[in-house]
Amino acid sequence: MKKLLVFLLLFVNSAFLYAADYSEGTHYKKLHEQQPTSTGDKIEVLEFFWYGCPHCYHFEPFIKAWNKDKAANVEFVRVPAIFRPDWEVQARAYYALSNMGVIEDVHEKIFEAIHKYKQHLNTMQAMADFLEKKGVNRDQFINEFNSFSVDGMVRKAKKKQQGYKIEGVPAVAVNGKYLTSGSMAGSYDNLIKIINYLVEIESK
Repeated sequence: MKKLLVFLLLFVNSAFLYAADYSEGTHYKKLHEQQPTSTGDKIEVLEFFWYGCPHCYHFEPFIKAWNKDKAANVEFVRVPAIFRPDWEVQARAYYALSNMGVIEDVHEKIFEAIHKYKQHLNTMQAMADFLEKKGVNRDQFINEFNSFSVDGMVRKAKKKQQGYKIEGVPAVAVNGKYLTSGSMAGSYDNLIKIINYLVEIESK
């Protein structure tokens, strides 16, 4: 019984210290206006990213590992950020590949092509050439890229970015209520811990 009490005391103390490590306004912020989510009863963890962002590239292995082992009550959603008109090419590519059902096959490969192999995938032609070499149907990709469906997805992405008042990437929103980022977290590992902390708050 004594050992059980000691264990419970240590557990409570560790949970308290864990919570004390992250403070609103420093490591994350609570949104003044809650944003709509698209994951039903599940807690939405939404990542804003850009393929051309080196920070997003380095964060990708961390968020990939987290997504693989995330809790059953959590759903992960990506949103390509569009801060400039030329960023829209890669956003459209992301949604076209999502519609084709092959985004998970090439998501990391696009990052690597840009940051590891210094390829300039900033036009539809360049992206189509690259994807064709990776086994993606070129004609289908171009059709999806120019589709009304992708038009709508891009509009929604821009609206989400405005709603969350995103100023940089990578940025992560939790359940439409909280927003954190690489700059607020200080490290990619810490960013994952903050995401888990906010998910824990929402789980309660």
